[in-house]
Amino acid sequence: MRPRPLARQHRYITWLSLSLMSFLALMVLIVYESRWVYPEIQAYFSQTGNLTGQQLATRSRAYLQDAQSELLIDQPAQAALDAAIINIELAYGLFDVHVYRRQYECTEPGLVSLNRVLAGLALREFDRVAVVDELFAPIQCLTHIEMHQLDQRGAAINNFSESTRQHNQVLTYSSLLIFVMGLVFWWLHERQLRRTDRATQDTFEWMQRAMRDPLTGVGNRSALHQDVLAKQHQSLGLILVDIDYFKQYNDAYGHPQGDTLLRQLATLIGKTLNDEAQLYRLGGDEFAALIFCPDTETLKSYCRQLIEGVRKANFAHPAHSDKKDVTLSVGGSCFVADEATFPYAYEAADKALYRVKTAGRDGWQVTEGA
Repeated sequence: MRPRPLARQHRYITWLSLSLMSFLALMVLIVYESRWVYPEIQAYFSQTGNLTGQQLATRSRAYLQDAQSELLIDQPAQAALDAAIINIELAYGLFDVHVYRRQYECTEPGLVSLNRVLAGLALREFDRVAVVDELFAPIQCLTHIEMHQLDQRGAAINNFSESTRQHNQVLTYSSLLIFVMGLVFWWLHERQLRRTDRATQDTFEWMQRAMRDPLTGVGNRSALHQDVLAKQHQSLGLILVDIDYFKQYNDAYGHPQGDTLLRQLATLIGKTLNDEAQLYRLGGDEFAALIFCPDTETLKSYCRQLIEGVRKANFAHPAHSDKKDVTLSVGGSCFVADEATFPYAYEAADKALYRVKTAGRDGWQVTEGA
């Protein structure tokens, strides 16, 4: 009679062991997805910060700035007038949105100002400088709208992050209730995971199209973050590049020529680094380069090449404070790629760049031991 209890006990131990293994596998899976899916979703939401250029306020502001440029560029009055009217009318159409009127007090005065400018231009009663000055108020309002939208996005991301953390906690505690259903849950999860992988792949493909800077064709800030994550545990060098006195360059030549300079410098930086670096535009006149870098001396050599390369290019800069051609300020740091180490490496490179600017620009520095 003893074999029967022993067999029963064996089956019990086998099932208990299987259940424990299923439960542990479930817990490991939950922890794994909490650490993997959450950063990926957060990275996805961070793309919206680089899509603000597609928002109405941003487009409207760009049209007004184009109108200012047309009025300030040395060209026939009729050509300047026609171009300015088109840009202002386009800006007005994008600015005249119900949600802007309802949420932002500066919208109505801004629209009134644009109407006044259009009326003056239509009657040919205008002074170029006065019109340019009149457009600053609507531009300031549109900038305020953009910044407020970014603040709203940040709040949404924080709420989403908190909601995700709470959901993970609930999911962890709830898993205790499905202990006896471990194997069934595992199978269901695997099926769902395959579906999620397909959906995630579709999302990533869409994200890839949104991770390029439209002006220069190089990557943007989000692409930089993603590429660092893709190079886990590799020794990399991060180089931050600022164009010295770029605002003065734009003031002297106009924004179209400034855009041309940005494209030329993007090409020059890539060639100077022997096309071994991945280049990114972080916004305005700031670029970043990510390059394989086994040691600090190698990174210093790259920084030196950048400074010498732009000097040899002899890009004219009529408004340079030091009476020079276009110059760069460069800061760098070496690091081992990881999501946790990248913010420190960026901060170290940024501090090196700041030291260069403080010392008078047109130079480079590398933060040791970053």
